[in-house]
Order: sequence, then C-alpha cells, then structure tokens
Amino acid sequence: MTEKRKLKIFGRLQRTPKEKWKKEEFSELEYEPTPVKELLTEMKDISELIIDLAYSSLLFDNEEISEEVKYLDVRMDKLNYDIRMMAMMATRTKEDAEQLAGILQVAEAAESISNAAGDIVSLRSKGKTGPILPKILKQADEQLFRIKVSKDSKACNQKIGDLKIETETGMRLIAIRRGECWIYNPQSDTSIQADDWLITRGTDGGYKDLRKFLHGELEALE
Repeated sequence: MTEKRKLKIFGRLQRTPKEKWKKEEFSELEYEPTPVKELLTEMKDISELIIDLAYSSLLFDNEEISEEVKYLDVRMDKLNYDIRMMAMMATRTKEDAEQLAGILQVAEAAESISNAAGDIVSLRSKGKTGPILPKILKQADEQLFRIKVSKDSKACNQKIGDLKIETETGMRLIAIRRGECWIYNPQSDTSIQADDWLITRGTDGGYKDLRKFLHGELEALE
C-alpha cells in the first residue's frame, strides 16, 4: 500500500483537528489500483476500531474522538469506492463476477459497521443520548476504561508488545492520549510513557490488574 493511500491512520502520534473529516470528504476521489487484500485489510482494521472509538466518545464525552470517528467513516466510504472500482475493472467472466460479489458483500458489511459508528457520534453531538446511555454501557460484560500511567509504573518507556498487556490481562488498547495528541489503535512497537491516558476495553477483573500495574502497584503483569 502506498504512503498516499495508507495515510498512517493507526499507531501514530497525531492531533485530531476539528472537522478533519470534512477535508477528507470533499477531497477529490482518485482511483489508484491497489491489491484487494490491502483494501480489505484496512477496512477490517477500521471496522474493528471505529465502534470502540464511537462508544468511547459517548462514554467519556470526548469531541476529539468523535471527530476521528467521522474521519474514519469518510475513509471507509472511499475504500469502498476503490474496491467497487477494482471489481468493475477486474471482471471478465461469470466466474470472476461470482468471486468478486463475495468480496463486495464483505466490503459493504464493513461500511455498514462504519456507518453505525457514525450514527452513534452524530447522536452524541446532537445531545440525544442523555446521561442514561453511558450508565447502561458500564453494565456490559466488556467495558471501556481510562487509566493514567504513573511515573512509578514499570510500563513506562516499554513497548506494548513486550508488556503483553492483552495476553496477560485480556485488555485491548484502543487509544492513547498523550498531551494534546492521540495514538489510535496503538501497535505492538508503540511505547507507553508516564502520564499517558490509556483507553482500553475488557473485563472488570482485567482492568483492575492493568490499573494496578500502570499505577506502579505491581512490578509486572502475570
């Protein structure tokens, strides 16, 4: 995938300018031949992340996360456009059409997930969710949590992959807030720093263990 297409959405320290999504939405559509595997991989990554971000924006009442959801929703639309263009240009026989029909169905399903996330943040911005919905979300089996990293934690300056957070606690890292910037979908080589705010998803038990570790109360995750 080219630098132009990939856009470095995930695992990168970045700011979320207000209405960044509008710039992307009104930019000129330009088809660029790309392997279908790369298109579907990015669509999968976005669909996995965007719902967690949408609920995070609602639960923590965060406008910046809402803006990122809107941006990813627009990005998904453009990926779906590219994959439809690819399918139309690649179809030569009935067999080709049958194979590509399945790929297009997967792409449409991923875009439906993205659209649903967009609807969630739209309701938040219109103030239609009220205080009751965040309370309901907190009763789910898997919840979203925010944890601040203490300077006393052994996690400081360590890579996520080396810490094995998800393996040891079952908690998935959704995003990291660092100063005025964000890292969405942090990767295994992303380092954790003191005073980072981590947005995570998992069970209450996993959260308690991770919180103790990030607060410096545990030497290591076990």
